[in-house]
Parts: sequence; C-alpha cells; structure tokens
Amino acid sequence: VTEMCQVKGIGSAKAAQIRAALEMGKRMASKPTSIKIKLKSSRAFVDQFSLFLKNLKKEIVKIVLLDPKLQYIKDLTISEGSLNASIVRPREVMIPAIRESAASFALIHNHPSGDPTPSQQDFEITHRLNKTGKIVGIHMVDHIIIGGNGFFSFAD
Repeated sequence: VTEMCQVKGIGSAKAAQIRAALEMGKRMASKPTSIKIKLKSSRAFVDQFSLFLKNLKKEIVKIVLLDPKLQYIKDLTISEGSLNASIVRPREVMIPAIRESAASFALIHNHPSGDPTPSQQDFEITHRLNKTGKIVGIHMVDHIIIGGNGFFSFAD
C-alpha cells in the first residue's frame, strides 16, 4: 500500500481498494468460477483445481461435492499433510457430503514431489471411499492426483 501511494494520484484509500481487488482476484482464481460449472471429466477437475494445488509444498486433500447433474456444489480441504503424506478417513469425506446433500463427490489432492503416480495409500483410500460411498449412496466419481504439470485419474 505504501509503495502504491507513491504513485501520483493514488492515495491510501485507492491503494487499499487496489489491494483488495488483487486479493479477490487471487481467491477467485483458486476456486471454480461458477456454481453451475459441470465437472464431467478428470480434465475438468484438473482445469479447475490444478492452479491452486500443483505448487504447494505440502500435500492437501480436497473433496469436491457434486449435485445429480455433476455440477459443483462446494469443495472442502479435508486433510493437510506433510511433503509426502496425508491422512484421509472416510468419515471426514462422507460427513460433509451428507450434510451438503451431495449426489456424488471426487477426491483431489497434490503430490508436492511433482510425480502424480499414485502411492499404495492412494489406492487403498480410493478403494475404501468407493466402498463407503456405495454404502451411503453417494457415488465417488474420481480420485485425481495432481503433480507438477501432470495428473493421474483413477476413473480414466
């Protein structure tokens, strides 16, 4: 703000507005752009979430909740891990899905190493979430791993 005030014609109020606009732009760029966006393919998920996830230094796991037409409802961070691991429990995924009346969901996370190859833990949690989703009637559409400039989709 102080630097912007040095520019002729920009006072502290205008500098604060500019800073707020920049922050809002950053936040909007890291979220799906519209509540009506359809996430019908792994590429659609990657396009919406890779900018936020691909350069993080620790593993972040998100659940993306969808309505019956695969339209975005909400996304939530359900786990923040370390450089190479994150703990995900099925109940932490299912409770928000049930609360938001989601018809389906996707799990999406990053591999800070840049390699999107799934770990044994990734295979296990995918199997457990698929099984749990079938029991409670909420379909798991995909589990996507983003790493560097690539991704892995369990659905593809």
